[in-house]
Amino acid sequence: MNMTMASIAGQVGCLTLVVIFAALFAGLWLDRYFDTKPLFTVLILLGSVPVTLFLMFRLVKAATDRIKPIQKDSLINDTHQEEVNRD
Repeated sequence: MNMTMASIAGQVGCLTLVVIFAALFAGLWLDRYFDTKPLFTVLILLGSVPVTLFLMFRLVKAATDRIKPIQKDSLINDTHQEEVNRD
């Protein structure tokens, strides 16, 4: 379970870096192309924040949906079965 959570955290971190760097390079390119020094860079970086939050939410939701919780009844049945096997 800990490795799964670490994996999800790593994916979220990488996704955040990819979106921020893509926004940064796109903003710098547009500023150089239109000769508007910080305008596009700042606007695209600010616009990338909600996009990053949305993508992080979707990634974490998809990952947590794949995690199957242990049913309490099956855990009790497994423990009971082990006791029966020992007798």
